Amino acid sequence: MQIIEQVSTIRQTVQELRCKGKRIGLVPTMGALHEGHLQLLRTSVQENDITICSIFVNPTQFNNPDDYKLYPRMLEQDIALLKTVGCDYLFAPTAQEVYPQQQYLQFSFGKLEAVMEGEHRPGHFNGVATIVGKLFNFVQPHKAYFGQKDLQQVAIVRQLVHGLSFDLELVCYPIIREEDGLAMSSRNKRLNEKQRMLAPNLYKALQLAQSQLQAKPLQQIKEEVAAFLEPLEEVELEYFEFADSYTMQPVQSLQEGQELALCIAAYVGPVRLIDNLIVNLNES
Repeated sequence: MQIIEQVSTIRQTVQELRCKGKRIGLVPTMGALHEGHLQLLRTSVQENDITICSIFVNPTQFNNPDDYKLYPRMLEQDIALLKTVGCDYLFAPTAQEVYPQQQYLQFSFGKLEAVMEGEHRPGHFNGVATIVGKLFNFVQPHKAYFGQKDLQQVAIVRQLVHGLSFDLELVCYPIIREEDGLAMSSRNKRLNEKQRMLAPNLYKALQLAQSQLQAKPLQQIKEEVAAFLEPLEEVELEYFEFADSYTMQPVQSLQEGQELALCIAAYVGPVRLIDNLIVNLNES
């Protein structure tokens, strides 16, 4: 596996690969890799000639400076994992490489960034769109792979791809979970032992809501989810929402054939975690 830090080098490398007719898959990450990332990488290796993983803790998407400062960074461990799945290139630039000048560009995603993550993390999706747009320009992938855990982010990137006419296929891979149901996340590494035991309750809350979809009004289910989590020490619910899985807009009532996203965000101790379940109402 070749490690590249310079934007100019990744551009030249990609140009040479494309001239040889190679199909390129990109897996953008912020490092602290886990099995969820590795599944994305394995899929890319299977579907493309060349797989590039980017590792860059992007400062522009953190609305909380402490969150950025404490985000886990473990590059040597990540490199070892990348080698096990057959990744061809690691693109690991510095902030100066990615942002050589002050950023003034602003993206607007309308209603999509006014709910859930967009509402609770002002500026977050502008930072996401900025870095993803840059990576797409640097790497020029044929396919780009993202995880379903960041479902609203996938919707933002989908709109970015369509709006700026990026010539690539966006692949959204299902959530990979620990044995106790906790959605795999780099942030899980920040949980202490007690918090790690509490964290799977987010998934249990989603399962509780799913089990009651046909029996109770959505507002009542929301209240019961809040009541389920409220007694848990160190768990603070930020939001629980029913949304259209494509537009991410809130849903007030169920419709036959609808693909519904059950979305949750909560703090477990100081660590903010998100999770979701997608339910096809033909099957529920």
